[in-house]
Amino acid sequence: PNNNYLGVMLPYTPVHHMLLREVSKPLVMTSGNLSEEPICQDNEEALKRLKGIADYFLLNDRDIYSRYDDSVVFVFDGKPQLIRRARGYAPSPVKIPFRVKQSLACGGELKNTFCLTRDNYAFVSQHIGDLENIETLEHYINTIELYKRLFRIEPQVVVCDLHPDYLSTRYALQFEGTLPVIRVQHHYAHIVSCMGENGITEPVIGISLDGSGYGPDGNIWGGEILIADYDGFIRKAHLEYLPMPGGELAIRRPYRLTIGYLFKLFGNIPELPLLNTISEEEIRIIEEQVEKGINTPLTSSMGRLFDAVSSLLNICREATYEGQPAIELEMISKDIENHEYYKWEIERENGTFILKVKRLFEGILSDINVLPVSIISSKFHNTVARMMIETALLIREETKIDKVALSGGCFQNRRLLNKIVRLLREENFKVYIHNQVPCNDGGLSLGQAIIGGRAGS
Repeated sequence: PNNNYLGVMLPYTPVHHMLLREVSKPLVMTSGNLSEEPICQDNEEALKRLKGIADYFLLNDRDIYSRYDDSVVFVFDGKPQLIRRARGYAPSPVKIPFRVKQSLACGGELKNTFCLTRDNYAFVSQHIGDLENIETLEHYINTIELYKRLFRIEPQVVVCDLHPDYLSTRYALQFEGTLPVIRVQHHYAHIVSCMGENGITEPVIGISLDGSGYGPDGNIWGGEILIADYDGFIRKAHLEYLPMPGGELAIRRPYRLTIGYLFKLFGNIPELPLLNTISEEEIRIIEEQVEKGINTPLTSSMGRLFDAVSSLLNICREATYEGQPAIELEMISKDIENHEYYKWEIERENGTFILKVKRLFEGILSDINVLPVSIISSKFHNTVARMMIETALLIREETKIDKVALSGGCFQNRRLLNKIVRLLREENFKVYIHNQVPCNDGGLSLGQAIIGGRAGS
């Protein structure tokens, strides 16, 4: 619902052709699996797991050797942008710009892939899924062993995310004592992933925008501008830290982000249509959580900023699937073209640029009763793009770096991607984006593998 994009595929097996010959209209397809589980691999498993969902089964005596979902791709600037890399793309190797040790990179928690390296090639797995249950974890481990046999790779180093609670991190830590285990910051891995697939060998300004990633300071990062090369990174700029009342609950109920952000920035909550469906008691509890720091992690996430604005505009107060508030915020402005944007401030603390959003929210609040939400959404997208470009210009002035790598799940937003790329090019930056692996966490393992394989060498 409220998403203007449809994924379309042509028949690619004889069974598809036989089915489609009998009908004169498109068929709606979905994978043979329960939500958040891997696709079923054989007849017995399908009959057992899908018996309450499917009315009929077309069985086959041809076994599935390895589970592959359908790939999801859109086209930008005449080239493919992968959202999910699986059938038709994996396990085709990605050539990287130097030789590395044989390594295993374990990827992230959501949209997981892993990556094996040998010489100057990286073998990124097909989409595994979200590592949140035993079925997906078993699929993950089995597929790692399959890839190791197929490509005759025996890892000499293991790489994982900094987040201590990721199942991929826990899997990697099992190798401690027998192999070196290297832990890599999430957004740095995103940027190196983009650098590696583009063959970049010089430092870049890396703009990494997503929902969340564990920061070395213990906070949740996600609106990051780094100076990066293959040997390390400097966090040069980021969105200011704002509260997430209830932690993960605030992602599922983004109105909690809106209330938390407004209370932190202004000290009070103005009258809003959004509040009509929220009890005074819950509002009071959220304010108290923010005031006292109770179960309220701090985040610099761009993804959470999109969620908070979506809820503020009463577009999506509660998320029923991942990314829904941001997707609906993008969709509502899809046919609007204007160049207005809100104000914001940049402050400098210990050499780091902090992007302050109080004036952004002041602008939205002043527009909320006089402009259509489609126009406000468009102005918000313009503002985020302008923020990134002006910060990149400040960093280029200091460092003379003119290469910019874009990564992170926010760049699945085509409106945002288009605006940032266009504005950067207008300022004569050399812009690099993903074409071989996803910008989301599905591409994370490639960056991890390059960093770990190089360090191991």
